[in-house]
Amino acid sequence: MKHYAAITALALASAAMPLHAQNADGQDNDAKKFTLHGSLQTDILTAASEDNKIGTGTYDDKFMTNTYAELHLLNKYFQAGARLEYLDHPLPGFEKDFKGWGVPYFYIKGNYKWAELTLGDYYDQFGSGLIFRAYEERSLGVDNSLRGARLALKPFKGVSLKLIAGQQRYYWHHRNMDSCSPWTYGGDLELSVDQWVRRMDESGTRLTLGLSAVSNHKGKAEKDIYSIRPTGETDPATGDDVIAAYKLNMPKDVAAFDVRANLQKGNYNFLAEYAWKSQDPSSRNSYIYKRGKTLLLSGSYSKRGMSVLLQAKRSEDMAFRSRSTIDAITPCYINHLPAFSMQQTYTLAALYPYATQMTPGEWAFQGEVGYNFKRHTALGGKYGTNVKVNFSNIRAIDQHVDNLNGGELMGTDGYKSHFFKFGDAVYFRDVNVQIEKKVSKPLKLNFMYSYQRYNQKVVEGHGYDAIKSHIFIAEGKYQFSPKVTLRGEAQYLHTRQDQKDWWFGLLELSVLPNFMFTVSDQFNAHVPMHNADGSENEAGGTNKVHYLMGSVTYTHGAHRLQVGYGKTRAGYNCSGGVCRYVPASKGLQASYTFNF
Repeated sequence: MKHYAAITALALASAAMPLHAQNADGQDNDAKKFTLHGSLQTDILTAASEDNKIGTGTYDDKFMTNTYAELHLLNKYFQAGARLEYLDHPLPGFEKDFKGWGVPYFYIKGNYKWAELTLGDYYDQFGSGLIFRAYEERSLGVDNSLRGARLALKPFKGVSLKLIAGQQRYYWHHRNMDSCSPWTYGGDLELSVDQWVRRMDESGTRLTLGLSAVSNHKGKAEKDIYSIRPTGETDPATGDDVIAAYKLNMPKDVAAFDVRANLQKGNYNFLAEYAWKSQDPSSRNSYIYKRGKTLLLSGSYSKRGMSVLLQAKRSEDMAFRSRSTIDAITPCYINHLPAFSMQQTYTLAALYPYATQMTPGEWAFQGEVGYNFKRHTALGGKYGTNVKVNFSNIRAIDQHVDNLNGGELMGTDGYKSHFFKFGDAVYFRDVNVQIEKKVSKPLKLNFMYSYQRYNQKVVEGHGYDAIKSHIFIAEGKYQFSPKVTLRGEAQYLHTRQDQKDWWFGLLELSVLPNFMFTVSDQFNAHVPMHNADGSENEAGGTNKVHYLMGSVTYTHGAHRLQVGYGKTRAGYNCSGGVCRYVPASKGLQASYTFNF
């Protein structure tokens, strides 16, 4: 009942806030005017064909769609919105619990002067998200919004305070706003020191200090967990070791803290952030009682024509979830650790994407240098040349396991780790070199070389511990007229592991303002045969496959419609270090978006 009382009190405060604001601004007619905004997004796969050569498996539905419709009503002091989701026949790659339809997201928001209050569902982030990030990424099926209350205050110059409380979305499970489901509480304080120190402000120096705290109170529905291990005693009748089941003492509350400092001076920017999490045994860390910690350091320098970025991160057991016992990959994450690897956009460069290893953890380094050679120089030529080099190196952390329990980690502190020591395993390593060159007014060329080392066993749980690939990419764009542009891509990936070499080609004709025509082909000569359920047929050998795809895109005002037909290769769709496996498919694809 205490949660109901708190929410009710906040609701009354929110209702009064916009009314008071409108009365105070009675002469401001614009402040009272409401506007309506919204959007519609639907992605469809239909006329699907089963193909054992690429491993589509069998389709339960002939028509699959992920559809979202949003409406937002707002004025200067008040905002309300809701989202309808129709996912009753979801696209391939989304788990069974994803299926359903309804209005899982709705809110009201009021703001006046230095206060803003949100009731209902909301997204937010503290700092870099190391202990709290509630966000939505539809392509990955991620939606960990909180339903409850959020209060944002800026009571004094240079002071920003946020307070949150709510229950996290978990697929379509009904949230009763009671103690049966987990509750997440938190606060974030940011101090802009430069706004108090005149010399810093006048010199353009910006210093922001941040402090965050989050607590997750587990719900009553969490199941009991047992560890089965030897007792150290011997059965006198058989002489065998006596085995017993021990019930784990699961913490009811898990706390996390974050401190950070961000300094900007001229062309320089520095960020240091440290996060700590209390004991949090879960399915992700094999139910050990290790305390989590993350240190993130980032420095950058930029000026016209040049940029430098250096980053380092050490994380250890930082999987922070509102529900400890679930095995699904994407739901219920309270926090987010950014991946320190280049976010690839080219098809073959993204063939082996890296997913952040929250457990047991990782050492990650990334560096990037960009330089623009000026026009009318030896390397710049007539139009200039842009060169960018990116490097990533991600390794395991050092681990020493106590063998007193026969190597069984469940119910123990897990392992010991020296902070500055690396583990033996390399998770991911890449070197990327990009060159952008405008040859003439209508012709622009992009070239890219990428070397990648990918630990498939760690990231995917199977396969090779080191897939080494060399990737070569050439892209050209030719503008025939202000309305007609032709773009082409040629890509080649060479590796001796996994499915060996890949080729990819694309042609895209853009006819402004309405049409775009695209045709592409991805080819591999070592695609394994699959069974009817989509699993690999180890005795079936391999075959040569062309993943042909053709599409037409029509854009008119706020409307965008894309229709295509062809094959899609099985693989991982990733964004920001979070990945979802998407099975192969073959059929008619359509996508429609509308914003108003």
